[in-house]
Amino acid sequence: MLCTQGDAGLDEKSFGKGHDYVSVLHDLEGRRVLEVVPERTREAANTLWTAILKPQRHAIDAVAMDMWVPYLEATRVAAPQALIVHDKFPCAKELNKAVDLVRRREHRELQAQGEETLTKTRYLGLKNPWNWTDRQRERFQTLKVDALKVGRAWAIKEAFADFWDYRYTGSAHKFFDRGFLGDSLATPAHHGRREDPQTPSAGATRHHETSHTRAAAEGMNAQIQLLKANARGYRNFTQYRIAIFFPCGKLDLYPAGRPS
Repeated sequence: MLCTQGDAGLDEKSFGKGHDYVSVLHDLEGRRVLEVVPERTREAANTLWTAILKPQRHAIDAVAMDMWVPYLEATRVAAPQALIVHDKFPCAKELNKAVDLVRRREHRELQAQGEETLTKTRYLGLKNPWNWTDRQRERFQTLKVDALKVGRAWAIKEAFADFWDYRYTGSAHKFFDRGFLGDSLATPAHHGRREDPQTPSAGATRHHETSHTRAAAEGMNAQIQLLKANARGYRNFTQYRIAIFFPCGKLDLYPAGRPS
């Protein structure tokens, strides 16, 4: 069993080729990795949480994570008192997925009518407007003029960028209360109303209350990514896990009974 206190982080990292992942549990107060297990399933998240002593698990104040439903469900059972916090990157990821979902649906509808307006526009809506070419900017303006649903979805995604500049939690709450965005961050398996303290919008708003929470996790994730890049990937999970623990686990490698 392992011990932690304060804030924790639950993350996924790619492993090997294709869609192979590992799940990582961070102690954000101690700035260390607590455990690494294969896959990113509900069972994997359960295994991570059972690695922590129950009294310590119930003393965790907040858990920083993305919006992966198995992580959310496992955390609510293992640490029901902990506030779930979402930061900029996972929110942006979900909004990009939502824009692409709208684009694909509308594209199918237009194709059924014999129109190819949205052909080859997938990356246009996901690309940063500052990096658009003149041709791409002109193409997007055409889509806006045509009053397509994907243009509206893209406008909502871009408007949400202002959310992260708010300095006060009250202002962040009002952003959602205005009803402009609704609960757009909700996944199909995770809908909820504004008053529910564990909705995606509440998790994003809580970023302003605990903005330091995920910074430590991002630092450790960068170290893990560098390990993988330097090794050109890992074929064996055990070796990958050991490699992560050496720089990120803060292990005591001295033998027992060493002189003080």
